[in-house]
Amino acid sequence: MQAHDPASFEANFDGLVGPTHNYAGLSYGNVASRSNERSAANPKAAARQGLRKMKRLADLGFRQGVLPPQERPAIRLLRELGFGGKEAEAIARAAKAAPELLAAASSASAMWTANAATVSPSPDTPDARVHFTPANLCSKLHRAIEHEETRRTLAAVFADSAHFVVHEALPGTPALGDEGAANHTRFCSQYGAPGVEFFVYGRSEFRRGPEPKRFPARQSFEASRAVAHRHGLAEDGVVFAQQHPDAIDAGVFHNDVIAVGNRGTLLCHEHAFVGQRQVYDALREKLAARGAELEVIEVPDAQVSVADAVSSYLFNSQLLSRTDGTQMLVVPQECRENERVGAWLDELVARRGSIGEVLAFDLRESMKNGGGPACLRLRVVLDEAQRAATAPGVWLDEALFGRLDAWIERHYRDRLAPDDLADPSLLVESRTALDELTQILGLGSLYDFQR
Repeated sequence: MQAHDPASFEANFDGLVGPTHNYAGLSYGNVASRSNERSAANPKAAARQGLRKMKRLADLGFRQGVLPPQERPAIRLLRELGFGGKEAEAIARAAKAAPELLAAASSASAMWTANAATVSPSPDTPDARVHFTPANLCSKLHRAIEHEETRRTLAAVFADSAHFVVHEALPGTPALGDEGAANHTRFCSQYGAPGVEFFVYGRSEFRRGPEPKRFPARQSFEASRAVAHRHGLAEDGVVFAQQHPDAIDAGVFHNDVIAVGNRGTLLCHEHAFVGQRQVYDALREKLAARGAELEVIEVPDAQVSVADAVSSYLFNSQLLSRTDGTQMLVVPQECRENERVGAWLDELVARRGSIGEVLAFDLRESMKNGGGPACLRLRVVLDEAQRAATAPGVWLDEALFGRLDAWIERHYRDRLAPDDLADPSLLVESRTALDELTQILGLGSLYDFQR
């Protein structure tokens, strides 16, 4: 395993919201997604909200990358489901016979790149390369179609095999249901030091344990274990924990809706995990062996209920390390609009502890579909050589921001209702936009229509 590199850093790669962003209510178990079903979305506003979050964090000195949307509607899926004819005919037939399938084929859910993959950085892997496993997302049809294009995109951005390994997704079976980094956190003393990777699962195919009664658990223990094995992680550098089934039933469909971590800090609700004290003990023990300590900031249910956490997405935040050693918590604006959550955040900053600032963003278009700041980004720890080996056109700066902002203005609609998915011109508009975007980002021919 490579030596500790103090120059390593964590980069956030945010997904651009796609042109077909809409509210079809496809995600059972995601309270926000279902409660806004069939309302009209604003793809242009959604894309700009996400882009402005990226720009603000880049301006603050954080390393910020951009990942492109996927091609939607997914004509390949419509073909596989039996809708033949020309592309416009396939869309029309699906809209008439099975509009829910057209909605699945048109979802812009790949914008939530926390579900794109699980990432293990080079200090943790035996070959000293960064490993990516795209999530199979097999619990939902509209997301299960993402992993092939996700792998293609990651392979284009992280193409240098001397530094990166992009695996295939795990087999798409419920026993290996994998939801990506939304259920994975890495703890360490410094980003370049060996860390402890924390995998949270909701159920196990073969182990007995408590299960949710209302909503299905998506991440399996077997998938988490398989990813850890595939990345070559040492047993003393991995902790597995079960998400509390009562939290899942309250709408906590991924761990990043109830907990967030960064370096030596775990911020979580008091009802996040099964056997919560034992989870803390396991993390502390394995971190201590790596010369690191764990700070647990546990939010009491008496101050912020699980329902408050779900409605505000308090824990679906980004916890970022600043150069002065303090941390900044990036939250959705809804946290400030919830009286109890806002009061707890004020108390957190007043403690003058490791989290010294809270920064709120308007991400309402994403939030209405059940995704906050943490959903929109994939965390990748890199050293400077790995950064240099990453596709140069994806790093956000003033020039790229300007080009992307103008690109959104040219190509995105400002209103899209579920019934508009039947419009065949939406496919043409989306392809025109994506064809230009691959040139802007310098990623070559990513999409099927470009090949």
